Amino acid sequence: MLFSHSFYRSMNRPGSSRRLALVASMVGMLTGLSLLSAHGQAQAQSNAGHAGHANHWPTKPVRLLVTLSPGSTSDILARTVADQLSKSLGQSFVVENRPGAGGNIAGDVVARSAPDGYTLLLATISSHGINPALYAKMPYDALRDFVPVINLASSPNALIVGMDVPVNSVKELVAWVKSKPVGEVNYASAGNGTSMHLGGELFNALTGAKTTHIPYKGSPEGVTAVVKGEVAMMFPNVPNAIPLAKSGKLKILAVTTSKRLASMPDVPTVNEGGLAGFDVTAWFGLVAPAGTPSDIVQRLNAESNKALAMPAVRQALANQGFEIGGGSPQEFGQFMRAEIDKWTKVVNGAGIPKL
Repeated sequence: MLFSHSFYRSMNRPGSSRRLALVASMVGMLTGLSLLSAHGQAQAQSNAGHAGHANHWPTKPVRLLVTLSPGSTSDILARTVADQLSKSLGQSFVVENRPGAGGNIAGDVVARSAPDGYTLLLATISSHGINPALYAKMPYDALRDFVPVINLASSPNALIVGMDVPVNSVKELVAWVKSKPVGEVNYASAGNGTSMHLGGELFNALTGAKTTHIPYKGSPEGVTAVVKGEVAMMFPNVPNAIPLAKSGKLKILAVTTSKRLASMPDVPTVNEGGLAGFDVTAWFGLVAPAGTPSDIVQRLNAESNKALAMPAVRQALANQGFEIGGGSPQEFGQFMRAEIDKWTKVVNGAGIPKL
């Protein structure tokens, strides 16, 4: 602030002390107002920048990590949705398969990634439902380390056996397994902690049978093992079983839902086979690292809902045995909490050992 020569002369006159005090007070007030104004402008710019994340996102390819191998149910769904998101958002959504530990490997990568909307996870019943109950030590917190985006779809499992297994129903399978020496009958899964693993453990718990778990790298590998006779049975997601059942390479004895599927009305449920309370339905949804800007989450949710509403997408997923999901991030978050509670009770109640 500049002052004239006459100003300084006036300060030497009688009563100048009071004038000096008044001027000092005015200078302090003006300085304070100036600082407040600058702070307000900076805060406004910051808020505008935060609110505008989605306006500039995405400007580069987005990684979508999948917890299972190529060709798995997760992979099929991820690539279908990623293709539509790439078209609607103008940037590639690149599917990256990181199988292992029931989804813990892929989940750990995403949990540690920058929360900027460029690394996403296709969360599953395993990574965000079963694993928190089954693993003694998790590399991430399924709820605290992620922000929910959308529940994409669900897929019931099927109980399948090889063509050389001499049974055609759940009751016949239970009797056949019990006629064998303990541990002789094997069942495949896509890895520890998967819904296929828990399906086999529930089968053992509800029947008193003692089948042996053989984890494979992914669902396609496990189903192939059933076809080749390396294992007797499996509880894969329906999409991985339908093509081989239609071609006569394996038998679908039942589905693992509480009610029969509209797409497979002639196939009974495991419940109908005498195993009351047997219900294993795999689900899949998008999550992002905790701290991802809410406007990016909301935009991704909106675009995903649009993709799921497209007739071509709905038909393609229905043909694979999927049931379409959708909804808000909040609804998906509540769903995941309920699933963790559910599987904690199942694992503890069935006496399934921790991994």
